[in-house]
Amino acid sequence: MIQPNVELSPAEPRRSAVWAVLAEILQTALIAALLFLAVNLVTARIRVEGDSMEPSLHDGEMVVVNRLAYRWSEPVRGDIIVFRFPLDPSRRFIKRVIGLPGDRIEVRGGSVYVNGTRLEEPYIAAAPRYDGAWRVEPGTLFVLGDNRNNSSDSQNWGPLQLSDVIGKAVLVYWPLPDVAVIPHYNLVAAAEP
Repeated sequence: MIQPNVELSPAEPRRSAVWAVLAEILQTALIAALLFLAVNLVTARIRVEGDSMEPSLHDGEMVVVNRLAYRWSEPVRGDIIVFRFPLDPSRRFIKRVIGLPGDRIEVRGGSVYVNGTRLEEPYIAAAPRYDGAWRVEPGTLFVLGDNRNNSSDSQNWGPLQLSDVIGKAVLVYWPLPDVAVIPHYNLVAAAEP
């Protein structure tokens, strides 16, 4: 059987081309949105404010935070973490983990001692000019800034609840000359009795 010759109007090819372009744009936007959501579930980004983490981190640097770092494990001494500030949970702070639950922390004579063992801390700006002793209770951490004499940290406001930890700082990504993986020092061996 012979089909009658059906001619398409000149508008038909244009309309199908427009729909194809719109479908491609929608598909690209959907993939971008899914990638954006996945990245935001796994990471956070914060801006370092102030000089409390000098010389490790500098004011204005932008840092990537691994939100999953402590999903299946606990923070360890030496980790740089981001957390909700206990006195104002709307603010985010970044500090170094010094004490774990059960630890005894003592600062005396310009040195930090964990469970009686002096920590070697090549990352600090200057030796602390304060003294004190703390016991790290279950479910908490003891955190200090690397700029010990210019930092609001556990020696001022007490222990940090583990539930306030957002994640582990892993990478400085801005400004471009400062892009680098953040070093994390293993202080465990040095502090074990």
